[in-house]
Amino acid sequence: MEFFKIRRDIPFMRHAMVFNIISFLTFAAAVFFLVTRGLHLSVEFTGGTVMQVGYAQAADVERIRQTIAGLGYSDVQVQNFGTARDVMIRLPAQKGVSSAQQSEQVLGALRTTDPSVSLRRTEFVGPQVGEELAADGLKALAMVVVGIMIYLAFRFEWKFAVAAIVANLHDVIIILGFFAFFQWEFSLAVLAAVLAVLGYSVNESVVIFDRIRENFRRYRKMSTVEIIDNAITSTISRTIITHGSTQIMVLSMLLFGGATLYYFALALTIGILFGIYSSVFVAAAIAMWLGVKREDLVKAPARKEGDPNDPNAGATV
Repeated sequence: MEFFKIRRDIPFMRHAMVFNIISFLTFAAAVFFLVTRGLHLSVEFTGGTVMQVGYAQAADVERIRQTIAGLGYSDVQVQNFGTARDVMIRLPAQKGVSSAQQSEQVLGALRTTDPSVSLRRTEFVGPQVGEELAADGLKALAMVVVGIMIYLAFRFEWKFAVAAIVANLHDVIIILGFFAFFQWEFSLAVLAAVLAVLGYSVNESVVIFDRIRENFRRYRKMSTVEIIDNAITSTISRTIITHGSTQIMVLSMLLFGGATLYYFALALTIGILFGIYSSVFVAAAIAMWLGVKREDLVKAPARKEGDPNDPNAGATV
């Protein structure tokens, strides 16, 4: 399915150096902010108090969030838990304040707006749990990266594997850079979005790499640059349809999903936009600079014994 068909190939690779310089500067800025500002980690990573409260009727999550914010908590997570009457509240740890004192303070504030609220349970999530979650997240990220490299190396060629991983890590670091610069809360949901972006971005790279391999088989007189330009141009319609429909869904979560889904959808939005950019201008360009050629992807057929086209046929030693 195509919305439109471009008759002439767009010379993407002619401007590859300029776009990659822009990518490098953006990447360097993201690394700088990660080092100097760091990520604003959520309760899951830093530790804090987890409360579950119940209401006699459906709880107004936004009103609860505003009430707790009035106590001076800027980083609090409030979401329904199980039913519309049960609410899960995650509070960051505070120096000199115990978990019990935090829960009593919050419960008292909530009862001023709705006396029917009751405390179902409260517990303290220690820093040790946060460190374990952070370590598990890094392990998951490393396993995804290694798995993608192995998959692409077997399906295509090692040059494509290197190009795709560089492009995908470029997307991940830039997402983290945005969160570090604006000090947006980095939670487990955002980590899940980052892992999803890795898979989503590599899918776009695979589509372009597939078309490059197909073009090497079809157009034997084209140069590598012409092959890559044609591959990207011929997949533009598919890219617009796929990423456009996905972005509409993600934007609906961003605009109407509330505070619980906001940063998850925001990370996906940044990842989708930079994923398109990196697949076209970063991954394809790196593969070109690594020297990918027809012989890497199209294997010559094996010659049979006695083949008249074999220059060594009939030779004796």
